[in-house]
Amino acid sequence: MEVKRMFVTLTSLMALSLGPVSAQAQTGTEKVNEKFHIYLCLGQSNMEGNAKIEACDTVNVTPRFKVLQAVDCPDLGREKGKWYTAVPPLARCGTGLTPADYFGRTLADSLPADVEIGVINVAVGGCRIELFDKDNYASYVAGSPDWLKNMVAEYDGNPYARLIELAKQASRCGVIKGILLHQGESNTGDPDWPMKVKKVYDNILSDLGLQPNSLPLLVGELVSEGQGGACASMNPVIQKLPEPIPVVHVVSSEGCEAVSDRLHFSAAGYRELGKRYAFTMLELLKKSK
Repeated sequence: MEVKRMFVTLTSLMALSLGPVSAQAQTGTEKVNEKFHIYLCLGQSNMEGNAKIEACDTVNVTPRFKVLQAVDCPDLGREKGKWYTAVPPLARCGTGLTPADYFGRTLADSLPADVEIGVINVAVGGCRIELFDKDNYASYVAGSPDWLKNMVAEYDGNPYARLIELAKQASRCGVIKGILLHQGESNTGDPDWPMKVKKVYDNILSDLGLQPNSLPLLVGELVSEGQGGACASMNPVIQKLPEPIPVVHVVSSEGCEAVSDRLHFSAAGYRELGKRYAFTMLELLKKSK
């Protein structure tokens, strides 16, 4: 299902005035800051961000919440591989509000003032989880429609490789604390989806030199049955994901407002879902102390 491309709004252009964040990774004086918490975000259109960015989403974004730009966005004055204050959009240039927005803001508001939050958002609307399978993505993309190929091309044809590239860069100045996934609409009815997700998760950790099951994987439900979700039948499958991946924590979408296509959340729905991702992570951080 194709993501509806969104034009850059006037409010999102406020990102221009903020400029790149001065992180060690950009100055060449790299030093790992244990209080710079990095989160990897991946998935399809709901992680990429489908709702229109509203004025309230572009103001009062603390510089303690940063995004590592995944693609060049000249209209926003952003370059791939540089840190910026996390004013939306956080994914590709013309995308909208995403759960990652209020995930990061809520963490920054809830954690001590010396803790910084960084997100890397590599998501492609309409994609199956196969796009992030490093062994099989090429054949998947080859058989995909042109609109998906065009989005994938913004990541030089390999979104998974871009995610790993940026994660390695980020780990030189901060600590990767977790992974956020919102995907499944395009795999609805696929009984093998949990094992496909496990492969992607295991590959991420292996390619980053991390131990198996060493990072929590926060997985959001799709638009709920209560909201008339077109793919709500996938949620019971998502709820079984902790069976193959014991560090999975499923984030409920119950009550998160959806829009009329019954696939995507509204801006209010993304804000609420993002906060739920954050509350889940905050509980995990408390337990890890």
